[in-house]
This record gives sequence, structure tokens and C-alpha cells, in this order.
Amino acid sequence: MIVRPHQHWFTRLFVWHGSVLAKISTRLLLNVALSVTVIFFLPWYEALDIKLTIAPFSILGVAIAIFLGFRNSACYARYTEARLIWGQLVIQSRSLLRVSRTLLTAHPQEIRHLVNLQIAFCHCLRLTLRRKKLDNVLDRYLSQAELNAVLHSHSPCNRIILLMGEWLAAQRARGALSDILFQSLDNHLNELSGILAGCERIANTPLPFAYSLIVHRTVYLFCILLPFALVTDLHFMTPFVSVFISYTFLSLDTLAEELEDPFGMEDNDLPLDALCNGIEIDLREMINDEHKPEKMRPDRRYLLT
Repeated sequence: MIVRPHQHWFTRLFVWHGSVLAKISTRLLLNVALSVTVIFFLPWYEALDIKLTIAPFSILGVAIAIFLGFRNSACYARYTEARLIWGQLVIQSRSLLRVSRTLLTAHPQEIRHLVNLQIAFCHCLRLTLRRKKLDNVLDRYLSQAELNAVLHSHSPCNRIILLMGEWLAAQRARGALSDILFQSLDNHLNELSGILAGCERIANTPLPFAYSLIVHRTVYLFCILLPFALVTDLHFMTPFVSVFISYTFLSLDTLAEELEDPFGMEDNDLPLDALCNGIEIDLREMINDEHKPEKMRPDRRYLLT
């Protein structure tokens, strides 16, 4: 995620990091090269007596803009829902520890174990959504037996929730929790299961491929044919107008691709590393643990991962 301070409107015009311009710059250069080529071959083009007018491109441009708007809205809805789910994870993590710490004040080591399981769940969810290895991170929070069980599970995050349920059952078995309090704490684990399912639904259910493909093909075909329609009237201004219109459509198409997977590592994706870092800091402060990590901040390019 790009986290920039407020900037003057003129300065923002020249922002590079965080925009999709870096991704589409090559395609824009190809559009400029095509426009220059069309200008060079204009006499031959007119001799063929084949003339494209701007009228059909005006109608097609409006249609593409509508389709891109719908697609971007759908992708942004996925992004927003993903952020709400991770916000719910923050709430449930704090609430589960707060209630457990209040009820089990005589068992600080057990509370510390729960904290490690909670932090392990957050990192496991982050790494699973980003399809990264788990063992290099989770071994700091789990015992060897717990780590082996998690790594050999079809759903590692679900296994950690099961470990938290076993921890909760152990507290109940030794009389530290009554049935009512056990049920109250177990409800927090059910919420974590819902959070996991919500993330998996977003990550494993992309937008219909055919829909994205139609928009993608139409945008590129439009950008390729556009110089042929502009050159007759604009001549040497064709590259400037063509690249500006192409920038609008290509950037919206590229941005939709980024937002479709909000858990990725793109500039405009959710900062899952920072969210896990914030949860770990909160939980360790709640048990007065001095060994808490430093708060993550945006790098020099204003990127928060």
C-alpha cells in the first residue's frame, strides 16, 4: 500500500512510485511508435482510400469506459471487503486476549502461549494468502510439534485455530474456565474461522476470466486502432492525443488487475506485513512483553508492505 503525505496538486502530477505508469510505460511507448509510424505512412494510407473516422471510436470509448468502471468497482469491492476482514481480525485478536488475560491472571505462561498462537495465525494467514513458505516465520511462535502439525495440514491456518481450541479445552479441563466462559471464548475462535473463510473466498474466487478477457482485448484493440482514426485530422498531434487516451484506458485496466487480488505484493495491495506487525505489537503490549517488534513504517518510496 502506498502511504503518502498530503502533496500539492502540481507535485502529484509527477508522482511515479505508486502509480501504474511504471507497468504500462512500455505499452505507451509502443503506442507512440505506432502513432509515428502511422504519420509516416499517411500518404500511402490515404491512397488506399480506407479512412477511419473518430465517430465509432467515440461510441466504443464510452462503452469501454463503462465496462472498465464496472470492473474497477467490482475489484475495489474485493479490496474493501478484504480490508474489513483484516480489521475484524484485529478486533477479534485483541478481544480474545483481553478476555483470556482477565480470566486467567494466575497463569501468565498459558497466556503467553495463547499470544504466540494468535500471532502465528496472523502470519500464517498472511503467508498463505501470498503463497509463501511458512516454516521460516512460524518456528518463532510455535513449538516443533505444533509446527509439524501446521506444516503438514491441508489448511495451516485452520490447524492453528484447532490448536487454540485445544488450548482453550485444556483450561476448561483443569477448572480455570466455567462452561459459560468457555463458550464465550470459543465464540472468538468461531469468528477467526469466519475471517479465514472470508479471506480464502476472496483469494480463491477471481473475477470471471471471460469478463476480464473481453475488457482486456477491447482496450488493447481500441488503443491499437486509435492512431489510424486520429491521424487524418490531427497529423503530428496524433502521438500526444493517442498516448493520453491510451494511458487512461490502460491504467484503469492495470489497476483493476492489482485490486482483483488485494492480498498480493503490488503497490496498491493491502499491507499485510504491517497489519500483522501491528497485531503483534498490540498483543505483546497487552501482556507487558518487552520483546515486541518495531512498528513498520513506509519505506523511502512510501510503500508499506
